[in-house]
Order: sequence, then structure tokens, then C-alpha cells
Amino acid sequence: MGQHDLNRSLGLYPTMMISMGAMIGSGIFVLPALGYKKAGPAVILAYVLAALVVLPAALSKAEMATAMPESGGTYLYIDRALGPLFGTIAGIGAWFSLVFKSSFALVGLGAYLLLFAPLSQGAVVYVALTLAVLVVALNVSGTKMSGGIQAVIVTLVVAGLLAYVVNSGLVIDTARYTPFTTHGSEGIVTAAAFVFVSYAGVTKIASVAEEVKDPSRNLPRAMLGSMGIMTVLYVAVVGAIIGLSDPEVLKTGGPGGTASLTPMADGASALLGGAGVAFISVIAVVALTSMANAGVLSSSRFPLAMSRDDLLPPALRTIDERFKTPRNSVLLTGIVLLLLIAFVPVIELAKLASAFQILVFSIINVSLIAFREADVPSYQPEFTAPGYPFVQIFGFVAGIALLTQMGTVPILGAGAIIVGSALVYLAYGRPRTDRTGALGTILHGRRDEEDDGIASTEPE
Repeated sequence: MGQHDLNRSLGLYPTMMISMGAMIGSGIFVLPALGYKKAGPAVILAYVLAALVVLPAALSKAEMATAMPESGGTYLYIDRALGPLFGTIAGIGAWFSLVFKSSFALVGLGAYLLLFAPLSQGAVVYVALTLAVLVVALNVSGTKMSGGIQAVIVTLVVAGLLAYVVNSGLVIDTARYTPFTTHGSEGIVTAAAFVFVSYAGVTKIASVAEEVKDPSRNLPRAMLGSMGIMTVLYVAVVGAIIGLSDPEVLKTGGPGGTASLTPMADGASALLGGAGVAFISVIAVVALTSMANAGVLSSSRFPLAMSRDDLLPPALRTIDERFKTPRNSVLLTGIVLLLLIAFVPVIELAKLASAFQILVFSIINVSLIAFREADVPSYQPEFTAPGYPFVQIFGFVAGIALLTQMGTVPILGAGAIIVGSALVYLAYGRPRTDRTGALGTILHGRRDEEDDGIASTEPE
């Protein structure tokens, strides 16, 4: 089936809500305390720094999305820019990152569930599994329904977060902001590396570009608009958490004396006591479920796009006749999601996925440079990223700098994903494709449409 078999049902508002829904999750409800432990109150600046590093990739991806409004997002752009080997690595790596992040969100909501529901840790896992099944079923039934529900959920969560921030202004303790920088500039950079994944969802909507109405207009607006809103919201919420919460609780309130896993609830108790904790916990559960939904929605499009390019088996390109969704890709993603929730310590593995996400965002900037320098006929974006090439060079260098702050194990984990993905390409993809991408155009000096490797390679 061709790309037009999918249903273009997502307008600007649901598109932006999907993007924001992918960001409203662990970045607000779990990670602030971890960042606080590394940077003190200056974690606020860490969120700003992370946003600055993400912005070049968001601008680059917005441009490429208007040139190639097809499902696949990160995979598609890197494949068409740097060739199928890099495309396979990016596709599997980005899929891996998003599935782990979704499972992390569903398991992470357990900490909030325990604040207002008398559940055992084992029961929390079953709740997460049930929610995962619901999310998968929602994504099989159609992106119009999934996107619509996402828009409602995100709107309600944002309203709750704004209420949290506004009311915190009445009771915050300003003394908790001093000393502001407790671990110097190095602490801010380290914290930025860990909270980087808070913004990773800003470009997820590009992976379902094929289902967005008027993508040349709506995709850039959704990406950049949602990122601007979320940067302001992150800074406001994290600032409120610091002003409301006991510093020692933030740093050691988690299991075994680790950073608190429920920082927003820690602050909410200062606002409304037990009622405030219950209110924020409900919002957290809804938001983390929403984040998982956005993750499944976007990650399932990577196997679809890679199958279309003969880098993965053809069964993954099947479009459901009734719902017009990539059923098999969604189900594969769902099966992995359920296995991770049931058997894997997701919090640690989420760090591995985060490291690869930083690397992929850096490569996205290189991909735009390849497209621009190749000047191939089929690359005709309707949105042009400003500041080229300096913005992209900054994004690449800054991303690599943050990656070095993730620690040895996450970096080695990202390396393992790269090697595994390369083996998949060599064993399955290479015998079935001879694309070179825009990089091949630059290296070989070709300019003809047939050989540029960028035009869609949809099967008949």
C-alpha cells in the first residue's frame, strides 16, 4: 500500500497536543528532583540549556518534515540524508528510545499511584500493563481517535500545571533558591544532559507526518509552538517545585535515599496538604499515560517506514483496512512495551535510551547540512530553518558535549544499539537496497532525481 492509504486526520491543534503530550511526562513529574540533586536550584537553567540544544534539531526536523511529509520522522530524514546504514541505526535507535521512554512513563506513574491508592508494588505493574494494552488498542483503532483524546488530556494537564504554578506563588519560600548554583557550571551541564529527554518529544510528531493535515503548515507550527510553550512551562513548574519543597526531600526522598520520584507531589503538600498531593498524583497518572500514548503513536511509525524501504520485513508495512493504521507495527511496539514493563528495570534502561536520543538529535543537524549541500532536485522544503549552517553546527557540537555527561554505561549502551542496528542492516537491508542518500550525491557529484536516494521508495 502507498503512503496515501493512511488517514490525514490530524489538524494543527491535535498535532501540537500530541507533541506536547510527548513532553509532558517524566520531564515534569519525575526528572526535576534528579536534576536538582545534580545542580541545585540552577536546575532551572539546565532546562533552558537543554531547550537551546534541542532547538537546532527541532528547526532542522521541521524543515525536513515539510520536504518529506511521510511516516518515519527521524529515520526517514537520516536515511535519505546519510544513506540506509545510518537510517537503520537511527530508526531502530529512535524506536528503541521511544518504546523505553513509554514503558518508563507507565511504570513511573506507579510512584504517584502509591501516594493515593493502597496498592502493592506488584499491583502497580499490573496497572501499568493494563494501561499499556489500552494505549496499544487506542493506536490500532486510529490516529484521529488517539489524537483527539490526546488533545483533551494535554489541555486538562496543562490547566492543572498552570494552577499549580499560580497557587505556588502565594506560599513559596524564596530562601530555597539560595545558593542558586550548588555544583557550579558543570552541575548545570550534567543536569541538562539528564533532563534533555524532557524535550525529546518535540519532534515526535514528524514520525506521523503522513497523517497530518496540511503538513507544510502544521508541522513547523506544532513543533516550534509546542517547544516554546513547554520551555516556559518547564521553567515555571520546576521553579515552583523548588520553592515549595524541602530540599532534602527532593534530594533523598526516593527509594533508598535516591532523588525523589514524586517531586511535584512533594511541593503540592505545601499547597493543599493531602488534597494537593492527591490532585497532583491524578494529573501525573493521566499525563504519564498520555506520554506513553504519544510514544506508541510515533514509535510504531518507524518500523512502518523502514519496512517500506525494505530494511525490515514487509509484514510491518501492513495498513489495517478498517482503521487505516499500521496495525502490525503498532502491535510489535505494544508487545515490546508490555515485555519491558513486566520484566525490565526501566528507569536504568531509560538512561541508555536517553543517551542515544541525544546522539540522534545531533545527527539530525548533520542530515540537514547534507540535504542543503547536496542540492538534490527532490528536496524542496516549504519551511526553511534559519541560521544555517551555524545553528546546525551548534546543535551537533552541543549535543555531543551533553552526551559525554551521561556516564560510561549509557554511552556504551548507545554503542551497543549502533552495532546491533548495523548488523540488522548488513544481514537484511543491504541486499535489498542500493540507496546512497544526499551524502552519496555529495560524494559522487550526482544530481539526477533517480539516483539521489531521496525520493520516496514506496513499494508498489
